[in-house]
Amino acid sequence: MTVTVIDAFANRAFSGNPAAVCLLDRPVPEGWMRNLAAEMNLAETAFVTPSDNGAFGLRWLTPEVEVDLCGHATLASAHLLYTSGRLAPDEPARFDTRSGRLTVRQTGEATYAMDFPPTPPADAPAPDGFQEAFGVEPVWIGRSRFDVFAVVEDEAAVRALAPDLGAVARIGARGVIVTAPADAGSDADVVSRFFAPGAGVPEDPVTGSAHCAIGPYWADRLGTDALTCYQASKRGGTVGVRIVGDRVELTGRAVTVYRAELSTAARP
Repeated sequence: MTVTVIDAFANRAFSGNPAAVCLLDRPVPEGWMRNLAAEMNLAETAFVTPSDNGAFGLRWLTPEVEVDLCGHATLASAHLLYTSGRLAPDEPARFDTRSGRLTVRQTGEATYAMDFPPTPPADAPAPDGFQEAFGVEPVWIGRSRFDVFAVVEDEAAVRALAPDLGAVARIGARGVIVTAPADAGSDADVVSRFFAPGAGVPEDPVTGSAHCAIGPYWADRLGTDALTCYQASKRGGTVGVRIVGDRVELTGRAVTVYRAELSTAARP
């Protein structure tokens, strides 16, 4: 049994967001999956299991919890299915998840488009302790299905954030998205960062699921259905977002970094 580590939303190794992907041929104990995710100690470890209907079961675990929606580990899982020959280049990857059916298409060499549900933010009061945690006054604040969503003045404010992660973990949401328009002349339309210490992810390098909120919010305000979004973490990564009817299409690239063979002692 192998575990493959793939950098998602990346066009070169050691950038974007790394995810571990484990292809399974049968159901395995819950505790084993949690232990492997903790051992990998990445933002997400994905577990992919074939189904009788031609789709794949897909679950995502952080070192601490199982999550309901994850973009970069879905991208990584699809990349592994295509590059390993389990799927033909023109065949869609279909995943059954806690967030319903997700479909991924290969659109070019190591480039993928993912069909995801939108999670647009709605106006909400700032949670207790927000300003103390982040040291910034948001221009607007709301909540998406999963996260606190804060808009700040400009790209510089996003990049300068140095939040108190212990205080962020107490805010009472999966995580906190902080976003702003990109600087004039940038290749991106908007920038963001994402913090989820309560879920075991202090700062996520590039968060696909966060863009299910970022995309609808900025598409409405900028008057467009297509955006280039840059997540300004230390590793950084670009997410293409397109609003397609009542869905959000996320696009990005992926790079395989390494494969590890689990020893007999580590197998379920």
